[in-house]
Amino acid sequence: MSTAREMEEQAQIRHQEVLNTIEMISSSDSASSISRMYSGSYARHGSSNSISMLPAEPKIFHGRESELADILKHFEQSTPRMAILGAGGIGKTSLAQAALHHEEIVIKYQENRLFVACDTVASKVELVGLIGAHLGIKSGNDLTQAVLYHLSEGSPTLLILDNLETVWEPAHSRKEVEEFLSLLTDIASLALMITMRGAERPSKVQWTRPFLLPLEPLTQEAARKVFIDIAEDRHSMEEIDQWMWRAALQSCCAGRGSIPQLSQRVMTKDPIWNHPSRIMSTPHSQELLSLLSILPDGLSDVELKQSNFKIQDILDCKRALLRTALAYLDDHKRLKALVPIREYMAKFRPPTDEMIGPLFKHFQELLQAYAVDRGKQSSALYIERLNSNYTNIPNIIQNGLHLGHPNLADSISCASHFIPFSANIGKGPIPLVNKVLALLPYSEDHRAKASFTVRLFGGQRSDSIPHPEALIAQTLEWLKTLDDPDLQGSHYCSLDIPVALKYCQMGLSLAKSHGNIKEQSTALARLSWIKWQTGDYITAQVYAQEVQRLAKISANLELEVAGLYTEAICCQALGNYRECIFLVRRASALLELCDWTVPTPPPIHTAPAILT
Repeated sequence: MSTAREMEEQAQIRHQEVLNTIEMISSSDSASSISRMYSGSYARHGSSNSISMLPAEPKIFHGRESELADILKHFEQSTPRMAILGAGGIGKTSLAQAALHHEEIVIKYQENRLFVACDTVASKVELVGLIGAHLGIKSGNDLTQAVLYHLSEGSPTLLILDNLETVWEPAHSRKEVEEFLSLLTDIASLALMITMRGAERPSKVQWTRPFLLPLEPLTQEAARKVFIDIAEDRHSMEEIDQWMWRAALQSCCAGRGSIPQLSQRVMTKDPIWNHPSRIMSTPHSQELLSLLSILPDGLSDVELKQSNFKIQDILDCKRALLRTALAYLDDHKRLKALVPIREYMAKFRPPTDEMIGPLFKHFQELLQAYAVDRGKQSSALYIERLNSNYTNIPNIIQNGLHLGHPNLADSISCASHFIPFSANIGKGPIPLVNKVLALLPYSEDHRAKASFTVRLFGGQRSDSIPHPEALIAQTLEWLKTLDDPDLQGSHYCSLDIPVALKYCQMGLSLAKSHGNIKEQSTALARLSWIKWQTGDYITAQVYAQEVQRLAKISANLELEVAGLYTEAICCQALGNYRECIFLVRRASALLELCDWTVPTPPPIHTAPAILT
């Protein structure tokens, strides 16, 4: 172990010496210095004037077969020009090296394959000098013309510039680098491949089409293969990340500590905020990235615009994150951050209430609009948007679920609206239940608290809720302070049939007096359900048919489904199975119109979630 530590320390010292040497190179004769330094170094190892040594072929290579096939397809053209893009450590260099050593490429270019690592150069002159050193060109102040002449007069050549973003990234050198790349692509016999962190290709180059797509994270299976090929199979998939470098690094170091400890060291010693020129031009990009850290589902452009963030240039921030590969677009064009970046930002740069607040309000308004239009075909739009954020919403709500938080009551109310939505799309109980229940005694908003518990009992079995008897009693006390027969009836419908019958009849009378057809349908749907529970199937069927009639008038598909559902189970109880099957099929067809899930028949003492 001590020998390993000594080797690691010596490697770090040697690395620092190289960096110091590079830093000492003056801008006036940098190309000459680089050429002499590399040529002399290689000459001592048996070569005359070239440092062109190819990196080894990757021995462990999984999950990039389709990307490699795309690259090889481009080589079917005479001289392709390709850019391999993606986040740092995602496998760009490994992919380029795999292409470099592929049999087809070796046969086509033989010894005329150059792999130039650009991570130490700081200007166009230094880049040209490094390429010249690989070609064995005699050192000089500016080797541009010599390099271009050498490449144009020689045999067909493949030139790979790895980590080109190092020299292309700074604004002061970008123009010169792009002009040099343009000159390289004027050479008919030169195939050019670059790897760059980010999602933006250098301009002034006619890149071969179709462009190579930025690399996406490895699949779980590919990441596991990388890990197992290096280390042994003794870690869970949750611990193995989907980034190529993380999988390789973790596997190499797995014997020296736990993966969580390793991840902590990596995150604290290797900050990800290392794209100064493109990021600093849009300083609010960091705030957007911090928000993405708690949004596994990402955000769409519509959500970025409609959330009314205080950042005026929010779409510019999005573009900056995409250019630097700190974020990416998934198959649905939603802006997301990779897991390691989300973990880093959530731990060290978490989002502020100022960023979370507008998105919370946006989701709150969507849930409220869904509650109003619930049952109508127009609610399909809200279902689609809410479902796209199903994992995001609990994270945003959770931010306000703290003692003393100004949005505590609104967060409880938002969670209560989320319960029936989750039930309707077939996702079941929401993950915030226990946290909300623990905070109910500390909120003064009785309506928000009662709404949450009523919908909670209406959406799942009471024996799955902690201390149900005490919660029922407390809910009754909150309901006494509210003049809301509908909410009271909804609660009693799943708890106490005689009292539920009383409140549902009160709600029906009140709805009739105000001419509210939707509330009449709701009250009748509950009355129908109660009558079914008591075995009065004929009355229940009559009520259910009236529910369907009123629901059609108000264009409320959900209440029509509720009526069909109750009538169907009444027909089942009465032995009319043919009619039962017809009603169930009709209900299923209506549910599909709004992308709902067909409800599973509930226990006898529990009303279906569709009635809550």
